[in-house]
Amino acid sequence: MSYPVSAASAAPIPAGLNRAQLLDLYYWMRLTRSLEERLVSLHRQGKVVGGLFRSLGQEADAVGSAYALDRGKGDILSPLIRNLGSMLVQGATPLEVLRQYMAKAQSPTSGRELNIHFNDLERGFLGQVSHLGDMVPVMAGITLTFKMRKEPRVGMVYVGDGAMSTGAFHEGLNLAAVQRVPLVLICENNGYAYSTPTRLQTAAENLMDRAAGYGIPGVQADGNDVLAVYEVSRAAVERARAGGGVTLIELLTYRRKGHAEHDNQSYVPAAELEAWQRKDPIDAWIARLTGSGWASAEEIAGADSRVSGELDEAIGLCRDEPFPEADTALTGVYADPPVTPVEWYRRLPGAGPTDRLPA
Repeated sequence: MSYPVSAASAAPIPAGLNRAQLLDLYYWMRLTRSLEERLVSLHRQGKVVGGLFRSLGQEADAVGSAYALDRGKGDILSPLIRNLGSMLVQGATPLEVLRQYMAKAQSPTSGRELNIHFNDLERGFLGQVSHLGDMVPVMAGITLTFKMRKEPRVGMVYVGDGAMSTGAFHEGLNLAAVQRVPLVLICENNGYAYSTPTRLQTAAENLMDRAAGYGIPGVQADGNDVLAVYEVSRAAVERARAGGGVTLIELLTYRRKGHAEHDNQSYVPAAELEAWQRKDPIDAWIARLTGSGWASAEEIAGADSRVSGELDEAIGLCRDEPFPEADTALTGVYADPPVTPVEWYRRLPGAGPTDRLPA
């Protein structure tokens, strides 16, 4: 890939960021996309267990919004299945994500869950229970505890355009609005709720307009512009931390892959895909970085090399790791797991401790 030549004199840097942070935003977006590309390759090799969910074209909204949080103050987010970038920004590692997708014994969930369904409250991410709006009431409750304890913490929760039509979304947002909890609600309007276009599941022209019904502010931004996403998210985070309550942010973006790898997107017009490909968030950010003199082509190439090296190392570590032993299936299910694995399978009469029924 070739990059534009940097401007001779750099343009002023907006949003209170510096050059290192602007390049940081590029690194996180590139890491997100490259990690998913590696997962596609592993999926085709039969190494990935279960579904694979891509965020192609949506990297800017996950990275830009999460970058607005402050991990040092204990901020926390709850991502959707296409918000891998937000978890990476919060401290999740490619190695953990690879192990999750491949159901390895050393994955954060010991092979019990897949993809990005895992938690680390210390690093500030809470895995989803469901992507259908159910994390809105959960995060409303969590951020209510921040308010009750007078902690200067902020929560962020993501929903899709389709999830905004669910009861959980409305009930959770209403509670959060009435209680004025420190929550930022990100709606990723990516055009489709699985295969249903947004125009066929709501008559609302702008999803942000729904905020008025709850007495909270609603704002809209270009979800493919990482800096625009950061700016509106940062303003909402600061408002929440100051006691202003919830903000609903609608990010206009597009899902350039099907719901998962099994979905061939036959319901999507080819011209629509091509139009959004020309709005690619990573290409746009490279052009702005170099065109504004905020980063050189060499610095961008260095970030690319860093990403490639980190992913090579992570895949090398976990590709041939074992799956969890069947005997461990019940370990950790209860608060105080047994010291030794539960012998939960049936045995033949008179069989020894390692003899199991034939398959």
